[in-house]
Amino acid sequence: MSKVRLEDISKVYPQGGGVRNFSVEIEDGEFFAILGHSGCGKTTTLRVIAGLETPDSGRIFFDDRDVTELPPEKRNAAMVFQSYALFPHMNVFENVAFGLKARKMPKDEIDLRVAEALELVQLSELEKRRVTEISGGQQQRVALARALAVHPDILLLDEPLSNLDAELRYSTRRQLAELQKRLGTTAIYVTHDQEEALELAHRIAIMHDGVCEQIGTPDEVLDAPATPFVEGFLERQRRISRSL
Repeated sequence: MSKVRLEDISKVYPQGGGVRNFSVEIEDGEFFAILGHSGCGKTTTLRVIAGLETPDSGRIFFDDRDVTELPPEKRNAAMVFQSYALFPHMNVFENVAFGLKARKMPKDEIDLRVAEALELVQLSELEKRRVTEISGGQQQRVALARALAVHPDILLLDEPLSNLDAELRYSTRRQLAELQKRLGTTAIYVTHDQEEALELAHRIAIMHDGVCEQIGTPDEVLDAPATPFVEGFLERQRRISRSL
């Protein structure tokens, strides 16, 4: 596992949007959420960490290793996309094994890792099923298993539950929290869902218009908002928490 340190990261697009001057240190084994409206810079930040985008300025460190210039495959980070990005012509086993085969691992090692990952997400019995034949919730868990199979130091999750209905989203996020706690993997989770971030994360970065407005625990951002935006953004959740 790894700490993640962002030092004054900026990535701004010509058409607008992106992230500006974002600094944070995420602890080894922490579940860290980046929360905000669409277009606030949260997914850009995640893609910069993954190596899918190059920052305009700033540095990225995993532990004490500067990874700013490294390609994604050299970072040992795994990303779960909002769309899941599964291969419809492959079965569950083949999807989970894809990253391992790309790393040219021995077949025995691939078989072992896929079996372990599918057991973690409780899908062992579906390994031969095509992904087009399983539910959305199961597809989400296949995408998670594929990420876990490579034994990443850092797990990056970009709105992974947004395509699920409300009931399934609630149960799946509880499973995700339990799994992350059991594995101890450093997880960075992007979401626009306030309830989701407050339930899952040890700490939350609240983004607005490309700028990080506040970083804190769920209690800190609810009870002591640092800016007027954070206060207004979380007002509904604050009322809910006071009524409990």
